[in-house]
Amino acid sequence: MSESSRTRAHVYISGHVQGVYYRATTRDTARDLGVEGWVKNLSDGRVEAVFEGPRDDVEEMVRWCHDGSPMASVSDVAVTYEEPKDETGFTIKR
Repeated sequence: MSESSRTRAHVYISGHVQGVYYRATTRDTARDLGVEGWVKNLSDGRVEAVFEGPRDDVEEMVRWCHDGSPMASVSDVAVTYEEPKDETGFTIKR
């Protein structure tokens, strides 16, 4: 894949998104799509995630964030796009 077809999205998700399996479901969905990066809880109640990979798959993950895990209630998704940093795998950061 050419570097120009890769993208990186840095996402902050607000709402009732902690304690509802949001991170685990994000990881599983990203792995299913072949998207690399990480996800973690923030002390202010938001979830932060980075998605890197083919543009269409990263965009699918960003769309997915608006609903998230079945028990989540998402109120906002803030996205910024960055240059890819060669993430490998997808992990939950603690």
